[in-house]
Amino acid sequence: MKGRGSVGIDFGTTNSSIACACAGGSDSNEVRLATFPYLGGLTDAYRSLLYLQQTKDGGVNTLKSWTGPEAIEQYLSAEVKGRLIQSLKSFLSSRNLHSTEIFGRRHTIGDLIARILKDLRKKAEEQFGIKIRSAVVGRPVHFVGAENLEDDIYAEGRLRSAFDSAGYESVEFEMEPIAAAHYYESRLDHDELIMIGDFGGGTSDFSLVHVGPSIRGRDKEKNRVSDGIVGNAGVGIAGDAFDAKIIRHLVSPALGADSQLRSLGKILTVPGWVYIKLERWHHLSLLRGRDVLAMLKGVHAQALEPEKIAALIHFIKEDLGFHLHRAVQKVKNDLSIAPVATFQFADGFVDLAATVERASFEEWISEELAQIAGCVDSLLAASGVLPKDVDMVFLTGGSSFVPAVRKIFETRFGKKRIRGGNEFTSVARGLALKAMGLR
Repeated sequence: MKGRGSVGIDFGTTNSSIACACAGGSDSNEVRLATFPYLGGLTDAYRSLLYLQQTKDGGVNTLKSWTGPEAIEQYLSAEVKGRLIQSLKSFLSSRNLHSTEIFGRRHTIGDLIARILKDLRKKAEEQFGIKIRSAVVGRPVHFVGAENLEDDIYAEGRLRSAFDSAGYESVEFEMEPIAAAHYYESRLDHDELIMIGDFGGGTSDFSLVHVGPSIRGRDKEKNRVSDGIVGNAGVGIAGDAFDAKIIRHLVSPALGADSQLRSLGKILTVPGWVYIKLERWHHLSLLRGRDVLAMLKGVHAQALEPEKIAALIHFIKEDLGFHLHRAVQKVKNDLSIAPVATFQFADGFVDLAATVERASFEEWISEELAQIAGCVDSLLAASGVLPKDVDMVFLTGGSSFVPAVRKIFETRFGKKRIRGGNEFTSVARGLALKAMGLR
C-alpha cells in the first residue's frame, strides 16, 4: 500500500465519514469519500456504533464484535441479540462513566470508540490505497454534557487517546462548523461573511466566518478559513434531543411511563429514570444490566398495568433500540416534508402506531428550538454582527432539514440567504481540505 493523502474524519454521534483530498488543489470535486457496503448497496455514512456478541467456540466463550454498517447487518440477522452500543461520543465529557460491563467483561469508553475508529481507518485505507496514520478530525464547539472549558478539554483528550489506540500517529482537531466552512469556501469565487449551522446528533454548532479568495490567498493549496473566524458558539442539543421528545410522547406511555404500582399498601409511580434512559440512545444499552432487569421484574409484579411493564422488559431484553431509532428517524424525516406523518413500531410483541402532526412535534421541541435560537442570537451579539451583515447561511447536518430549525434562520436572515448541500458529508469534506492545506 503506497501513497499519501490528506484525510479528514468526521466522527459523529450517530454517523461518521472519512474523506481524502487529492494533492492537486482545493476544489471540493477532488475530495473522495469512503463508501461502505450496507444492505445490498453502498453508503458513505459509517454508523458510529458497535455490536458485540458472545458465542461458544469449543466450549469456550468468545466475544465477537463488528462496527458501522456491518454491525447493523449482524445485529439484524442475529436470532439471539448481543449488545448494540451507539452514540459513544456523547459520553466523552462524562468523568463518571469510564467503562461498561459487556458479557462479564469491562470495556472502557475509549477502547470501544477506538474499535470503531480502527475499523473506519482500515476500510478507508483499502479504498484510498494509502496508509492512514494522520488526520484532521472534527470536534464540536462544546461536547455533549460539557459545562465549562475544562470539560471540553477533557472530552477532546479522551477522543485523542481513542485515536491513538486506533493506530493514528498524528491527529489535529478542527471545530466541525469551521470544517463545513472549508467545504463551503472551496466553491466560492468571491468573499463572504457566512454563518455556519452544523446540526449533529448530540450538538448544534455555529460559526461566523469570513471566507473567500482574499482570505484563502492566491495559493489555492492553502485554505486559511481559520484566519477569518469571527466567533463560535454551540449548544448540547440536536437530533438526539428531538428524538427524545418523540419517544417521550409516543413510546414511553405505551411502555408504562407515569403508570402506577401498588407497594406495601401504597400507590406509587413507576420509576421515571428508566424512561429518561430510554429517550437517550447512548444510555439505552445500559438498561440491559442484571440489576435493572431485576428491578423491573419486581415492578411488573406490582404494576397496575403489568402489560405495559412487560412490553418495556421485552423491549430492553431484545435490545430493540436500533429498531426504535429507525422508526423515530422515519417519522421525523416524514414531518420535515409533510404536515402530518404516521409513527409505526412493531416487533410482534410491542405494537405502536400514531398519527403525528408537525405542529405537535414543534410544540414538543419548543424548548430545544428556543435554546438553539438563543445560541445563534448570542453568537451574533458577542461578535458584534447584525443579521443584515451576514451574506449567506450554510446549514449542514440531519436536523438542518427540520422546518422549525430552518425557520430560526429564515426569520433572521431571509430564505434567499439560506444554503445547503452535502448535509451529511460537508464536514468530512472540509476536514480533508483542511488537511491538504496543512501539508
